[in-house]
Amino acid sequence: IKYQQGWLRDYKEYCSNRLHRVIANGERKELPCWVELQAAKSKAPIDASVTLMDGHSVSLPLESASTSAEVCQAVADQLGLKDTYGFSLYISLYEKMWSLNSCEKHVLDAVSQCEQEMRRQNKEEKDAPWRLSIRKEMFAPWHDCSLDPVSTDLIYRQVIKGIKNGEYITDKEDECIQLAAMHYYIQFGSEYDRENVQSVVEQCIPTHLIENKSMTKWIQLISSPLLQTQGRERVKGQLVEMARQKWTLDFSRFFEVTMMSGPPLPKSRFVVAVNWTGILFMERRDKRLPFLLYFLKYFSLSVMEENVEGLRQRSVYALVQEAIKSDDPMFLVCKRGDLLLVDKDESSRDRDWIRARNERTGDSGAVYKRMIEYLPTLTKPTDAMLVVLNAAKTKKISGKQDYFSECHTCHRSAGKDAGRPKGTGKEKLWASSREPLKQPLLRSLVRKSDLNHMACSYMGDYPIKQMRSPMELTDLIFGPATQHKELQDEIYCQIMKQMTSNNNRLSMERGWQLLWMCTGLFPPSDNLMGHTQRFVESRRRDLLAAGCLQRLKEPRKLPPHLAEVEAIQQNVMKIFHKVHFPNEKSDIFEVASTITIKDLCYSITSNLKLSSAEGYGLYLKTPTKVGSDYENRYFFDCLRQITSVPRKGKKVKEGNASCLYLKFSCRKLWFNVSPGKDIIADLTFHFPQEVPKYLHGFHNCTKENMITLGGLLFRAQVDSDRSQFVMIPRMLKGLVPADQLKIMVPEEWKKQIISSYNKQSGMTVQEAKITFLRTVSSWPTFGCDFSEVKQTCERSYPNPLWIGINKQGVSLIDPTSKELLVMHQFNRIIEYYSKGNSFTMTIGTLVRGNNFVCETSQADQMEDLIRSYVSMYERQIQGFRPRNAVNQLLFI
Repeated sequence: IKYQQGWLRDYKEYCSNRLHRVIANGERKELPCWVELQAAKSKAPIDASVTLMDGHSVSLPLESASTSAEVCQAVADQLGLKDTYGFSLYISLYEKMWSLNSCEKHVLDAVSQCEQEMRRQNKEEKDAPWRLSIRKEMFAPWHDCSLDPVSTDLIYRQVIKGIKNGEYITDKEDECIQLAAMHYYIQFGSEYDRENVQSVVEQCIPTHLIENKSMTKWIQLISSPLLQTQGRERVKGQLVEMARQKWTLDFSRFFEVTMMSGPPLPKSRFVVAVNWTGILFMERRDKRLPFLLYFLKYFSLSVMEENVEGLRQRSVYALVQEAIKSDDPMFLVCKRGDLLLVDKDESSRDRDWIRARNERTGDSGAVYKRMIEYLPTLTKPTDAMLVVLNAAKTKKISGKQDYFSECHTCHRSAGKDAGRPKGTGKEKLWASSREPLKQPLLRSLVRKSDLNHMACSYMGDYPIKQMRSPMELTDLIFGPATQHKELQDEIYCQIMKQMTSNNNRLSMERGWQLLWMCTGLFPPSDNLMGHTQRFVESRRRDLLAAGCLQRLKEPRKLPPHLAEVEAIQQNVMKIFHKVHFPNEKSDIFEVASTITIKDLCYSITSNLKLSSAEGYGLYLKTPTKVGSDYENRYFFDCLRQITSVPRKGKKVKEGNASCLYLKFSCRKLWFNVSPGKDIIADLTFHFPQEVPKYLHGFHNCTKENMITLGGLLFRAQVDSDRSQFVMIPRMLKGLVPADQLKIMVPEEWKKQIISSYNKQSGMTVQEAKITFLRTVSSWPTFGCDFSEVKQTCERSYPNPLWIGINKQGVSLIDPTSKELLVMHQFNRIIEYYSKGNSFTMTIGTLVRGNNFVCETSQADQMEDLIRSYVSMYERQIQGFRPRNAVNQLLFI
């Protein structure tokens, strides 16, 4: 009993300590790992070893709440490492390695993920070969090698090791020789020894370079530039500084980001690299987006904030926040935005003023600290950068005031009193007029004179010389605004102006038509939104008012479609469109102006009563091409891309327009597809989509499989009509893969298929189709979207080549043997993009990767399909484990 009481008392204290640690360090995100459970039995800490770049290791204890910051600090304390900035904890599993940074990430969460990976490989968790190491991940902008010899030595070791294993790449022979000579001097001094030179070659020259020139040649090359006495620590610092300058991208912290707002960029999803020089946006590995210095602060990344604050503390450059005028000759006279060179001496710390020189005037004097803002930079900003900085600050301070000063009259007229006749000249500007505007209503658009009279023209208030169709006019009104956001408020203001104090019934009817189309294309700005809503609400009796209020959503990209223009002219707010299905059936669905492809897919699956709405997409088929519609795009924006504006007032008949394209709904993402689970989906989508792939010959199957499937396909076509046996030789192209028809003569195929058909006696057509799907679903290429491509970048692969994309990843297949050459999982595909008929994907790590390039007319479809699968997996991760990723995923 005493033993049990002591045991319980010990565990009480043990659990209490663990609880305090969890409260201090935050909750875990993963299940307990195996080593953690073993340690809990004995209440002992977990012995861990952290490897250093010099090959040595540091032993330290871990427990459930240990964070990467604590481990980094413990290692620094043991080594005497003072400059800890940018050193991060890494965890490795086999060939994979990822950063835990030096923050609040729980180390055992990463260990738990390693063990989960072992379980996925049907291995024991206890055998997980995870390893911890400390590496320099990024440099500070103010890095100084002379301040901490321990830090410099660790980085130096990391660089030498990285050059050898190809982590840090240089294509210049002179640089390799220089680095090797510096390494020799650090290790052996200036005295020459051939064996020592050879050891240096083996340590820091990549193996493939040695093989290209031979060991003897490299020894000769490195021997000549050996350094004379300079001091080993000094040379070590020079080598580290050389690496910092040359491999800036390799010493970066990477973030995968999705742009939700901010400056326009070519793509919304990309990679951000943060390093000592600033921020680098990477659309793909070989294409970098605009580069930002630290004092252009668009992102709130903690690592960037730390760098910005550190630079401000060390900066001697400051901007004047407001004009400074003083009669005291001791103080500087400055304009707002002047650049100052500040004299930071010890005596200035306790004063509220500081000495500085005005770079514009060259004068020196005192300025109050509260009137300046330090720029986070160690180098003098350029004149161009100062213009950007001052413009940004001016916009931030006066943005809203400027807008309201421009639109104040419009806002007032759009309120409750809108529509009342006004007495002043200024108010008359915001009432309807039969005369065209001489200039835009917003002062910021004075030069956009091409928009001045278009609203009047459509509404019939002003005659135009050339007769134009309604769609031509709507294109002229809305086309520029869909491409240039700054024009959108002007359009709203012009329409509301022309609808104010307007007694012409026909003109008002067309004005409501314009406003109805406008609200379905793009919303007004935040400043104008409330006034637009009040304008519409004050006219609720109008037929289109309620519809306009509902349509104030996200902006469209293109002007209204012909169907929208014709419908609203008839005051019809419901538009319908035919959608075709793979089983050769079709149906009619309502398509509002604001409906997206994703919304329409959900409407279709709901109408068909499918068990799940996930995984379906819409395809647009024209006489020359079949393409997938992006799920977040608006339905009518997709249609506008393939239709032209009718010319000379001619109306395009619906029958003629519809024959230009067809809309198909198909299964796009083949996940959670289990034949027999959803019969409607199987018969409508899965079976009619999989049969053509099988008959084309994309799958690698046996002769027995083909005979069995031939019988099932025959039954699916003729049911129990045995009189059709004589037609089998003519039907073979619909029963057997095209490339396998010649392995038997038609009569032999007939005999085998009849035998298979007879074995399925009593099976219905529906059961035959489901059985076909069950057989095909067991193959690794089930659900693949296949493309035949031409490639010359990989000699070991045939040309042409088949690429299959399904839920497993991207498979490269030999078209002759149909053997799988390699399958790249989506988490190994770092980048992928198409341009014309060219498709490129990078496989490997973020900084090191192998490019695969091919040519195919389906390049854009391949890019879209990969993106859709990646997005699907991201949604699943966010839905089930929203904070579980080791790599940081930010939404900015």
